Amino acid sequence: MTAAAPPPYRGEVWGALRRPAAGPPRAIGGHANGCIAGAVALPPEGPGWQVVRASRNRFWGHPRLIAFVQDFAGRAQALGFPDLWIGDLAQPRGGPMAYGHASHQTGLDVDIWLDLSPKPRVPAAAREDIRVPSLVLPDESDVDPARFTPRHAALIRLAAESPGVERVLVNHAIKRALCRAEAGAPWLRRVRPWRGHDSHMHVRLGCPDGDRGACRDQAPPPPGDGCDAATLDWWLTPEARRPPPRPPGPPPVMPLACARVLAAP
Repeated sequence: MTAAAPPPYRGEVWGALRRPAAGPPRAIGGHANGCIAGAVALPPEGPGWQVVRASRNRFWGHPRLIAFVQDFAGRAQALGFPDLWIGDLAQPRGGPMAYGHASHQTGLDVDIWLDLSPKPRVPAAAREDIRVPSLVLPDESDVDPARFTPRHAALIRLAAESPGVERVLVNHAIKRALCRAEAGAPWLRRVRPWRGHDSHMHVRLGCPDGDRGACRDQAPPPPGDGCDAATLDWWLTPEARRPPPRPPGPPPVMPLACARVLAAP
């Protein structure tokens, strides 16, 4: 493979790489079609966090993301939150994954589970089969009042107000509950509804300033708090509940620079 040809958009190829590409950190492409050079690993645990399912080898990210997770967990701990379970970040060189995500490809995304129960420190191997209950009713019409609390809302707000955060993805029922409590709040614009995300939030950072030429930010969220009926009610329609299968076609063409990342020592 040469740098003149785009690398394959295949999760099996990128997931087989066990170590990051050498060199300075650089996010390349977009969150759903890109890669990362010079990724660093989030330690298995630290003040306020514990990584789960570490065997997936998806605890890599841009140094900016690693710093965000560590800072966010520390601030949450200072506010009285228990340790946060940290799910997937990115693979060692980013790129598409064989299962689980379409995004998380540039080392700027992280899943933070919304489990606020006390968590004793256990070895990483004991955190492989962690199950977190949904905070949403089975029909997804609203949050489960027996599980969703103001503390969950406070943690999501803490993420959405953090510097550098571009989006926080949650289930539309969680967004609906946040809107009832704080409609009009500026931070709600960054909290966007998306399928799943009923037991975790997906935090996405914007492109680092030094990577602007290679990294592509997602378009900014629409103006407003996103609490309007047009935004939220669509998620309860049959179209939203049963999305059509993705039409067949060729896979995305990855950025040429990702060929060098794939081939790097």
